[in-house]
Amino acid sequence: MDFFNEIWQTITKNRSRSLLTAFGVFWGMLMLIVLIGLGNALKGGIYSNISGFAMNSCTMGAAQTGKPYKGFQRGRQWEMHLSDLDIIRERVDGIDGLAPMVFTGNKTISIGENHGDFQLVGVTADYPKVMLSPLLFGRFINEIDMRDKRKVCVIGIEVYRKLFPYGGNPIGQRIFCGSIQFTIVGVRRQNENSVYIGGNPDEMVQAPVTTIQKAYNFGETVHILMAVAKPHIPVSQIEKGIKDELRRLHNIAPDDDKALWGFNAEEEMKMLTYLSMGLSALIWIIGLGTLISGAVGVSNIMLVTVRERTKEIGIRRAIGATPWVIVRQIIAESTVLTGLAGLAGIMAGVGAVLLTARVLEHADTFLKAPNVSFGVAVSCLIIIIIIGILAGLLPALRALKIKPVEALSEE
Repeated sequence: MDFFNEIWQTITKNRSRSLLTAFGVFWGMLMLIVLIGLGNALKGGIYSNISGFAMNSCTMGAAQTGKPYKGFQRGRQWEMHLSDLDIIRERVDGIDGLAPMVFTGNKTISIGENHGDFQLVGVTADYPKVMLSPLLFGRFINEIDMRDKRKVCVIGIEVYRKLFPYGGNPIGQRIFCGSIQFTIVGVRRQNENSVYIGGNPDEMVQAPVTTIQKAYNFGETVHILMAVAKPHIPVSQIEKGIKDELRRLHNIAPDDDKALWGFNAEEEMKMLTYLSMGLSALIWIIGLGTLISGAVGVSNIMLVTVRERTKEIGIRRAIGATPWVIVRQIIAESTVLTGLAGLAGIMAGVGAVLLTARVLEHADTFLKAPNVSFGVAVSCLIIIIIIGILAGLLPALRALKIKPVEALSEE
């Protein structure tokens, strides 16, 4: 108790100087906590936008050829076929699912007096492996629906709200999509702000692709092909295999990259991960830089304190105080001053983050609620203690150089 009481007396002896010195550390820690919280809010907003989309997937579609090949001219428009999928599954390893899509454009969707214009899309049973939105009612399209070309459909949540304004279970209800009648077997809702391909699934009516091809005379045409890789299989591996097979099946030059457009979710995820890592590194660099500048201020003030206490240190050395006792005292004073300021900064920073989260909770913004984990707060406290110890080292070494005889003779 005497040891800590002495530290406290030394710190409070010159309160204004101690407060001004501590403010630098307080402000640095406050900025670090706030930046971490806002960084987490930004990263949360980014990752929430891809939460409903499989990151182990790729998407591709047909485009005009960029090179002449086997008698075909450059600029030829070609189409993917549903029959291509069986060959691709057989020849390309690592595929967990293939989800083709066929678009018919907007149709008037109606039941009774309720109606609205929504997109009618042909899909397969593998579609949920790419778009991870949950089912609210019923089931999704299955292989039997595909095989028998059933007139069944899954509607998005916005279609459900338009057609069934009073709610209720719509399973088994029959709706008209243009002039064709479909039976509802499921209702899906896409994750909020999620990435999607070919349109918002919440505003779609999805039917078996075989049914759509037959009803609208599309033949074997597939407009978009999405593929999902098995666990631990790189998406780029299956993407290359599928594109190579499509080029071979449709007489396209093996090195014609313009004939197929594509989107690799795994590559995009890597970019987001690197962006997140860079953002985190920048936040810590800025925060730690501010803290270090505050620690330099603490170190300078401790040097001044050591000079002011030269005679006191000389007396201690003269009556038998060991170098360790002097070093411990100086470092302890620096650590306590820095630690108290840092702890106050952490508390103020967490308060600011919670207040910001409360404000953003009711705001329509890209950012998610900012947050700081308990582990990060503890890490910051440990960092500030280490900085306090380092800030006290130079003044402590300066104190060790004071000779008792010279100190006692100093006025």
